[in-house]
Amino acid sequence: MNERRSPRISGFNYCGDGAYFITICTKNRYKCLSEVVGGDAHIAPHTALTQWGCIVETYLRSIPGIDVYVIMPNHVHMIVRIESKHGSMWASTPTQSMSDRIRSFKTLVTKQIGQSIWQRSYYDHVIRCQEDYIRICEYINNNPAKWAEDEYYYAE
Repeated sequence: MNERRSPRISGFNYCGDGAYFITICTKNRYKCLSEVVGGDAHIAPHTALTQWGCIVETYLRSIPGIDVYVIMPNHVHMIVRIESKHGSMWASTPTQSMSDRIRSFKTLVTKQIGQSIWQRSYYDHVIRCQEDYIRICEYINNNPAKWAEDEYYYAE
């Protein structure tokens, strides 16, 4: 049996302070979170959330440290900052890694929806400088306008 390879940086402390670009995809890239609408001369492309997308947004907004996010039809992009603060269920602790945070988020959404909609794991990128942070913010904010070019896009 093949061993599953971790997409995480070997030896990196995902419990430590920092900023992370996170992408979480739906199982089989099922389009169930939103629909990209607009895109004409009068309305810029944006996402209209489904009922499940609204549940996802509710739990995203409860996580301190999320600077920017977008809920696309079949995935969620976000920037998460981890800062060592106490008194929050999401506060950084020596045992709470980014994986723990994402697992908790997925579990809460799954319980609310009543079924699992997520693929295993998630994608991350450690944001190492201000230029990287700005570039990723722009990418997230422009994602609805570039949906047809997105690597997670597929035509039905």
